[in-house]
Amino acid sequence: MKETRILMGMPITVEIVDNIVTKKEFGKIFSYFEAIDCRFSTYKKESEISLINKCLVKEKDFSCEMKEIFSLAEETKELTFGYFDIVTPLGKYDPSGIVKGWAVYKASRILEEDGYKNFYIDAGGDIQTSGKNSNGKKWKIGIRNPFNTEEIVKTVELSGEGVATSGLYIRGDHIYNPNNKNYSIENFASLTVIGPNVYEADRFATASFAMGVGGIDFIEGLKEFEGYAINNNSIAVFTSNFEKYA
Repeated sequence: MKETRILMGMPITVEIVDNIVTKKEFGKIFSYFEAIDCRFSTYKKESEISLINKCLVKEKDFSCEMKEIFSLAEETKELTFGYFDIVTPLGKYDPSGIVKGWAVYKASRILEEDGYKNFYIDAGGDIQTSGKNSNGKKWKIGIRNPFNTEEIVKTVELSGEGVATSGLYIRGDHIYNPNNKNYSIENFASLTVIGPNVYEADRFATASFAMGVGGIDFIEGLKEFEGYAINNNSIAVFTSNFEKYA
């Protein structure tokens, strides 16, 4: 069974290919994403993150999920030498660069806890895979051409890994270099990261894209991660072991 709904301002697709699956399970997963959007959306005036940005909620009163995201964001900032920062140039908090992949990963854990083994969840290009597809093979994921999003320029095969892409054509307004907020990211059009899960892939995709030309080298230095970047001349640059997924 497969279903797509527009949530969090993007299409979210869930496909489960285990023999026993009900519509109720899909409702459970989509309700989870709705709750995440209500808490973390910077576009919703009454969301928790919006109230925090208005100084209407003190840190001691943050929800457990908000505390977790702030802690993970700080950890990611340290691991990426400051290239990941949820504080915007205007001094507001925007956790978009970490929440989406985190939420997809959490949703996948819900499915696992309910006994499902073969599925994928795709939220705006942040994807968590598990097991095999309906043909009993690894899940095939396409990497889009950032200059023509209708075109797939590369496919990868995954089973259990997560994949995320950052680029100026994908909500690029929230990606910037935190170490130089006046610096324009111009070297790469997109950067796709494959990691042990979608949360890990997402946070490092955001940070490495902000690094510009050094981003792919950063991914090269991470264990269990591979990257595929497309520069502004439409030339692909990828990590040494990326092809094992092709």
